[in-house]
Amino acid sequence: MPRPLELTPLFASLRSFKGVGPRLNSLLSRFFAAEESGSPIALDLLMHMPERAIDRRQQSTVSNAQPGNISTLKLHIDTHFPAPRGKRNIPHRVLAHDESGEITLVFFGNNGGWVEKSMPEGEQRFVSGEVAEFAGKKQIVHPDYVVPLDKFDTMPLVEPVYPLTHGLSSKVLRRLIANVVKTIPPIDEWIQPERMNANNWPSFAKAMENMHAPTSPQDTDILGPARLRLAYDEYFAGQLTLQLIRSQMVVERGIPRKFTNILTRKLDAVLPFQLTKSQQNAILEIKQDMETPNRMSRLLQGDVGSGKTIVALAAMVAMAESGAQSALMAPTELLANQHFDTLLPLCKAVGLSITLITGKMKAAEKQQALEKIKTGEIQIIVGTHALFQASVTFADLGLTIVDEQHRFGVHQRLALSNKGQKSDLLVMTATPIPRTLILTHFGDMAISVLSEKPAGRQPIDTAMVPASTYGRVISRLKKRVEEGAQAYWVCPLVEESEIINLVSATDRHAALKKEFGDKVSLIHGRMKPGEKQNIMRDFKDGKISILVATTVIEVGVDVPNATIMIVEHAERFGLSQLHQLRGRVGRGEKNSACLLIYQEPLGETAAARLNTLTQTEDGFEIAEQDLILRGSGDLLGTRQSGMPGYRLAIPDVHKHLLEWAHQDASQIMAENPTLAGVEGDALKNLLYVFRRDLAIPLFRAG
Repeated sequence: MPRPLELTPLFASLRSFKGVGPRLNSLLSRFFAAEESGSPIALDLLMHMPERAIDRRQQSTVSNAQPGNISTLKLHIDTHFPAPRGKRNIPHRVLAHDESGEITLVFFGNNGGWVEKSMPEGEQRFVSGEVAEFAGKKQIVHPDYVVPLDKFDTMPLVEPVYPLTHGLSSKVLRRLIANVVKTIPPIDEWIQPERMNANNWPSFAKAMENMHAPTSPQDTDILGPARLRLAYDEYFAGQLTLQLIRSQMVVERGIPRKFTNILTRKLDAVLPFQLTKSQQNAILEIKQDMETPNRMSRLLQGDVGSGKTIVALAAMVAMAESGAQSALMAPTELLANQHFDTLLPLCKAVGLSITLITGKMKAAEKQQALEKIKTGEIQIIVGTHALFQASVTFADLGLTIVDEQHRFGVHQRLALSNKGQKSDLLVMTATPIPRTLILTHFGDMAISVLSEKPAGRQPIDTAMVPASTYGRVISRLKKRVEEGAQAYWVCPLVEESEIINLVSATDRHAALKKEFGDKVSLIHGRMKPGEKQNIMRDFKDGKISILVATTVIEVGVDVPNATIMIVEHAERFGLSQLHQLRGRVGRGEKNSACLLIYQEPLGETAAARLNTLTQTEDGFEIAEQDLILRGSGDLLGTRQSGMPGYRLAIPDVHKHLLEWAHQDASQIMAENPTLAGVEGDALKNLLYVFRRDLAIPLFRAG
C-alpha cells in the first residue's frame, strides 16, 4: 500500500527547505536518526523535542533584572569600548542604560564591526539575554537578541531550547523547525474521541505547533497536553504494531495438535528432578496453546536458573508426539552447543532424534543433517538464527523456540512471522522484565512466568569488596581451589584500553596464571566458536579451575560445579547484567558465592546497584530497580536489537500512557481488525508517521 499523499509534506527531505545547503544537510544527517534513506526528513525534525522554553515575555528594568535569569531590556546605547587592535582575548564592551540603571553588554570576536552596526550610539534597542554580575556590576555576555524598537515582533518571546550537536547552532535549528512546522498537513484524527475529550488533547498538528512554536513555556512541559498527546501517539503506534503482529501470528491458522503423552511420560520418568509448580503450569499453558487452531505466540519469562530449557524440551517432546518438528534458536553458537549438550542425553532416553546446526560444521556433515531435516527423520533441530536461512528446509516445522528473545527484537519477530511458517512460536528470556517493558516490547505475546527455582538450588552469598583487597581475594580463592572449587572471573574488557583505565581479561588472565598456573584459562567473544567450546568443555570437565571471561558467559552457560563468581570493576556493569552473571553459579547443590570487586571511589548510582544485588536474588525486584536507576533505554539492549527507543515518550514519566495505548490498540483490533473505513485509514497514517509501516502489509483483507 503506497503512503497516502496527504502525508507527503512530513516526508519531505530537509534539503528541500530554504537555507539547507550541503554542509547543513550533512550536519543534520549526522545528528538525526534518519531512516534507511540516510537523508533526514521533516518528521525527523518534528520528533526532536525541545528540552524547555525560554520566556522573554517578561520585560524588565536594569535594576530589577536578576543575575542568572533571562531578561528582555529596552536600553539606550551609550558608549562602545572596542578591544585594542590584535588583542582578541579582550572583549568589545558596550555601555547602555535605562531609567533605572546601567548595564554592560560584552562581545568577543567583533570582526567587521558588526557590534557597532547593530547598536549605534545614541539609539535604543531591545536586548535579551542572561544577566550576570561581574565586579559588582550587571552585564549580559553575548545577548541572544538585539533588535531595533520597530522590529520587536521578530524576537521570539517564548523560545524552545533543543538538545544540540557540535556545529549545529540553536538559531539555525529553530529557524528550520519553524519552517517545517508551517508545512504540517491537516491529518484525520487517529485517537478515539473519548480519549481525546477526557484529556483535552490538541490535534497532532496543534500539539507539534505548541511544542515547537510555544506561546508560553507551559506549552513545552513534558506533562503538558501537547507532549502527553505526542507521547501517547508514539506508544499507540507501537502497541498497534504489536497487536497486528499478534493477529498475524495467532489468527493465521496454525494446526491444532493432538498429543499421545507417550513421550511426555517417558520424559517425566528420565528427569533426575521434580518439575516446579510454575514449570508444570507453563508446560500446561503451552500445550493448551498448541492444541487450539490458532498459532501460539508466547513469551516464557524465567529468572536465571528457573529451568526454562526443560520447559522448552517438554514443548518439543509434545510437538514430536503430534508428528511435527521443533527448532530451538539460540543467540550464539556457544549457547546453541550448550542447549544441544543438555538436551541430547534426555532426547536419547526418550527416543527422539536431535541435531545441531552451526556455522563451523563440516560441509558433508551439515549436508547430511539438512537432508534428514528435510525428510523429517530429525525431530528436534538446535542452532542459531541461521536456522532460518534458505538452505534449511523443514519437513513439517510445528514449533519455533527462540532463546533470549530480547536479542532479536520486534522487526525480527515480524520477519519470522512473514516467513510463512505456520509454526507455533515460543520465545524465552532470562531477563526478568518489568510490566512497562513487557507491554513495550512483548505486547503481542501471551506470557508464562517461571517464578521458582528448581529444588536443590542454593542461595548465593553476595558481597562487595574494594579493589584494594585483591591480595585477600587471591589467598581465599587459592584455599577454595585447593578444596576443588571452580570459579569465574569476569572483566569488562577483552584487552587493555588507552581510553579507560580498567583491568582487562587478558591482563587478569596473565596475573592469575602466575598464581594458579595451568588451572587458569581465558575465554572472550573474539575467539573462534570452536575454541570457546573447547575451553567451556574443559571447564565443565574440571580440567580448568578458574575461567577468566568477558560477558560472553552472561547468558545460559551451565557448569553446576562452578560455585564462585568474581566480577572485577563491578561498578561498570548494569544491574540486570550483574544478576545474569551471578546466575552462572548456584546451579548445583553446593553453597555458592559472588564477589563484586569495585574501584574506589564508588559513585552513588553504582553503590545503589551493587547494594541491591547484595540484598536480593529476586530477578523481578532487580529489574524494577534497574529500570528506576537507569531508565528503560538499555535494559533490554534496545539500542542493538531493533526495539523501540522513544523520542517523544519518556518511559518513567509517561508510563500511564503506555497502559492506555495498550488498552486502546487491543480494543481497535477487537472491533476493527482489518482497519477498514475512515478510522482504519487514520490509523494507517499513524503507523506511517511513526515509521511502523512495516506492519501495514499485515492487515488482513476482508
